[in-house]
Amino acid sequence: MKAVIIHQFGGPEQLKYEDVPAPEPQAGEALVKIYATSVNPIDWKVRSGQHGDYQLPLILGWDVSGTIEKVGSGVTTFKTGDAVYGRPDVSRNGTYAEYVVVKVSELALKPEKADYKTAASIPLAGLTAWQGIFDHGQLQQGQKILIHGGSGGVGTFAIQFAKWKKAYVATTSSEANIQFLKDLGADEVIDYNKDKFEDLLKDFDVVYDTIGGETQKRSVEVLKPGGILVSTVGIADEEILKEKNIKGIPYMAQSTPEQLNIIGGLLNEGKIQPIITKIYPLNAIAEAHKVSEEGHVRGKIVIQVVQDDE
Repeated sequence: MKAVIIHQFGGPEQLKYEDVPAPEPQAGEALVKIYATSVNPIDWKVRSGQHGDYQLPLILGWDVSGTIEKVGSGVTTFKTGDAVYGRPDVSRNGTYAEYVVVKVSELALKPEKADYKTAASIPLAGLTAWQGIFDHGQLQQGQKILIHGGSGGVGTFAIQFAKWKKAYVATTSSEANIQFLKDLGADEVIDYNKDKFEDLLKDFDVVYDTIGGETQKRSVEVLKPGGILVSTVGIADEEILKEKNIKGIPYMAQSTPEQLNIIGGLLNEGKIQPIITKIYPLNAIAEAHKVSEEGHVRGKIVIQVVQDDE
């Protein structure tokens, strides 16, 4: 099969399009024929050697949509031909390939009203947003949430999920994305180049942080006592949180098919719409990484593996 592999850590030029043996599913696993995958920041962080302790050579990519090609022993939940999507185990070889072996406990049926490209944009970013604002942030109807990085892959899902929950949503953005984020549902969009969000927002219940650093530290001023700061990048200063009686929760998203089923249901009902800004073929992933690393992508970058997608 064709796959994109890194043999050493470094820049996008380390992504090599090569022939490799197709993997075989073991007990409790399925071989998935990949129709599409997507690019997430973790991909280029691992590629550059900034994240994790990975053995090389390595196939990156941890979103998948496609069909079941073969199942291992003991698998009864899926059968050959099923259309599926999911976030495979990030400690194993990933989905920049024509096939991948996935634990069936990490797969869900593809939403009926999503094509494979749309489905591939959902799992990692969608699960990250869902778990951040609901499992950890405990966001409830009528509460107020500030979402940093609202125009990115995780942020666009977080805004839509929070609005579905009927929360008040503020987000930060450059001027270029203000109208886009309002159209997505945000109640208030603050241009971080012109205004300090902490001067405009008070008594929020939740801050959802995907940026860290000074942005995270300033976010403490936005939260009311007892509020929750949820971060995908760690907590920078625990002492400030204690002084303000704010709960800080760092986390990494887990692969939870039950939540993918809920998200897929929202998509089928027209309650959410994944945002895809660019689509590249498998052999152009290096260019996709360059664009992603620039940090100004709206929503997701998708990699189309099978060109006759539905």
